Amino acid sequence: MGGHPMTRRRLADAALAVVVGALVVTAAAFRADTTAVDYALIALGSAALACYREAPLAVLAVATSTGSAYVLHAHPGPLAALPVLGAVHTAARAGHRGLAAVASGVFLAAYVATGPATQDVVERTALLTGWFLCAVVTGLADRNWQAYLRQTEQRALEAERTREEAARRRAGEERLRIARELHDSLTHSISIVKLQAGVAAHLARKRGEEVPPALLAIQEASGEAMRELRSTLEVLRSDERAGSPAMLVERACAAGLAAELTVTGEARPLSAAVDRAVYRIVQEALTNAVRHAGAARVSVGLDYGERELTVRVDDDGSADPARPPVPGTGLTGMRERVTALGGTLQAAPRAQGGFSVLARLPSGGPG
Repeated sequence: MGGHPMTRRRLADAALAVVVGALVVTAAAFRADTTAVDYALIALGSAALACYREAPLAVLAVATSTGSAYVLHAHPGPLAALPVLGAVHTAARAGHRGLAAVASGVFLAAYVATGPATQDVVERTALLTGWFLCAVVTGLADRNWQAYLRQTEQRALEAERTREEAARRRAGEERLRIARELHDSLTHSISIVKLQAGVAAHLARKRGEEVPPALLAIQEASGEAMRELRSTLEVLRSDERAGSPAMLVERACAAGLAAELTVTGEARPLSAAVDRAVYRIVQEALTNAVRHAGAARVSVGLDYGERELTVRVDDDGSADPARPPVPGTGLTGMRERVTALGGTLQAAPRAQGGFSVLARLPSGGPG
């Protein structure tokens, strides 16, 4: 089912108000003495229920005052209490059980004051008292249930964070173990090769002989292998956590690119995987803008939605929609990273010139 969750909730609240109002109006229609004032009081008290999430106390006040005025004026049956019952329930659910009890007492007092204390009035009042008691109790029970659900969700999130931290710790320990193994075995072997090749070349020069090209190639290749291995070991020993997009934008500005970062929505912590993906997307897009696009200005946008994060990087470079670039390793890796998190990626030249990268990522995602 589509639609924004907030819109769906408002429609559901409006539907509740309409149903309650329709029931009370139907009951009032069977009374010959119902006036336009009575219908207006019913409509106002019922319509207020549509706002019970945002303002439960205001709804309680409106429903109780209009309901009491209606029963004092028209002396209706028990169904007239429906708007007040709904308001009492929502007020108790919001934690205002004292005010909910007071509103119940006010309405019941108005109902009793509609006429002499006949057996019929006493029975109806007792019935309504039970209804209001149930409304308060169910409101409190609903409040406790919601608190329990929030605590359960918080414990689940905490357990998930603990598992993520444990997994990252195990991964870090494994990287360090691999780094130690490489350092103790492969680094030693390559060092011996480089040393022996250097000694052989030195002895050849000392004897006045020409150093064989193969020996020089071995010496150079072993030196390059050592440098590459050291870089690999540094990566394995380093922390994998990414920086922030703001840092990337600052670096791009320092490199001479006019870059700016715009953040919309309510910024919040992201899962480790999504945080790394955002960093890599912005990093790759800015790198492409500096190296390939000939861009003078780049805008980076982060939009925190309720359920998804949108990352947009636009530049004013030389990309032409008529000649889309062939995706390279960077764009391919970016797309694979986004797809693995359940998101979508669009990367293409803009109609007005320049290149645009648009990624939509779920706010959570696996850590």
